[in-house]
Amino acid sequence: MTVTPPIPFRPEPETVAFDRAELGAILTLYGRMVAAGEWRDYGMSFLRDVAIFSVFRRTAEHPIYRIEKRPRLRNRQGMYAVVAMDGQILKRGHDLRTVLRVLERKLIRSVD
Repeated sequence: MTVTPPIPFRPEPETVAFDRAELGAILTLYGRMVAAGEWRDYGMSFLRDVAIFSVFRRTAEHPIYRIEKRPRLRNRQGMYAVVAMDGQILKRGHDLRTVLRVLERKLIRSVD
């Protein structure tokens, strides 16, 4: 009689985080917006079901934008989202760089 070993239990990760490539894309955009004088500070939160990169115009304010990663939505509308200060979802999708384009439009200005 052979005994099969039990299937190892894989608990869900305790927190959701951005990986190196995702942080690279976010911080590239952040650096460009800081250079343009639009953004001044950021904060990151890593929770059980969401990772949030918050962008501030000034340090003591509410975030003007939140870049969120929700892996549970990966098979639905996409796990990445850009959320405005009032809670409105500006863009949601499966590809982070495509979602971040909604914020890159803020860099385009007409030259007088």
